[in-house]
Amino acid sequence: MLFHLLYPLHTTYSYFNVFRYITFRAIYAAITALVICFVIGPWLIRKLQELQIGQTIREDGPNSHLTKKGTPTMGGILIIFAVTISTLLWANLTVGYIWLTVMVMLGFGLIGFLDDYRKFTQQNSRGVPGKVRLAAEVAIALFVSTILFLKPGFSTTVTVPFFKTVLPDLGWGYVLLATFIIVGAANAVNLTDGLDGLAIGPAITCFMTYLLFAYFAGNTKIASYLQVPYVAGTGELAIFCGAVVGAGIGFLWYNAYPAQVFMGDVGALSLGGSLGTLAVLTKQEILLAIVGGIFVLETASVIFQVGWFKISNGKRIFRMAPLHHHFELKGWAEPKVIVRFWIISILFALVAISTLKLR
Repeated sequence: MLFHLLYPLHTTYSYFNVFRYITFRAIYAAITALVICFVIGPWLIRKLQELQIGQTIREDGPNSHLTKKGTPTMGGILIIFAVTISTLLWANLTVGYIWLTVMVMLGFGLIGFLDDYRKFTQQNSRGVPGKVRLAAEVAIALFVSTILFLKPGFSTTVTVPFFKTVLPDLGWGYVLLATFIIVGAANAVNLTDGLDGLAIGPAITCFMTYLLFAYFAGNTKIASYLQVPYVAGTGELAIFCGAVVGAGIGFLWYNAYPAQVFMGDVGALSLGGSLGTLAVLTKQEILLAIVGGIFVLETASVIFQVGWFKISNGKRIFRMAPLHHHFELKGWAEPKVIVRFWIISILFALVAISTLKLR
């Protein structure tokens, strides 16, 4: 809104010309979201405490987690609110990709909200039945993927990291791939959200990385120089990414160990779904597996654990899955697990950015 209100004034007052720059608006989108979190955060935490909306704990989880029972959850509402307001204030709202990404965030956030609410009302950690939740996620992702497929000029080719000339065109298959990426990213972030600040740290790193990718993909000169697909309009997604980074840092203020509030499924699913959408829109679909390497490792640990348990008559690969619980049960202090996972996520992001030249 600020872009549409103030930028037209640049013909009269030259200093309003600064609003044309995506970098300027991305920075202030981050600052705006951060300020919103600082202003609204304490009130939201008090309200969640008054409503007694507290975290339910897995009965088979580490004993150290029993003390977390009752900690306010559904704090992801704060992230969604801050990102939405900040994006609407600073982005060019004529770009359809902005609306698509916000829609995915809100849609997946609603699914997560219903899941958290069911856990709260039933006082257990099961929430909405898995098949129902997955069906709702697929429906949203399939809708977005189909819109992109039908959009004139949107490419159905896939960018393969490390190979600049390998660009397979999937045709209708791209709809299925995009759906898988969006749903997979949402659930991967959700699986990682198990320790104080564990999920939001790598999420901030991922969105900072895709801020760069969005800016590169939306700039003809940079895209040509780096030989990455140019997607007109995706530069504005840097505003959304900046807002998520700011909101993530603001949320981390309250979510850092020992957490005052948890993001819940409403936060994890919305962040993961929008991250997957960004990967599709910027044509860096496969690279998300590297950028979000921590989320991939966490998800893979669950898949391998469950698979091996079934085929080996009850044997386990890890002491517990997802992976962060394995290290907890090995004796690592919770803050050590969190910070080391953050470090690894930064390394994954750096490797992902380096692939733009390693081809």
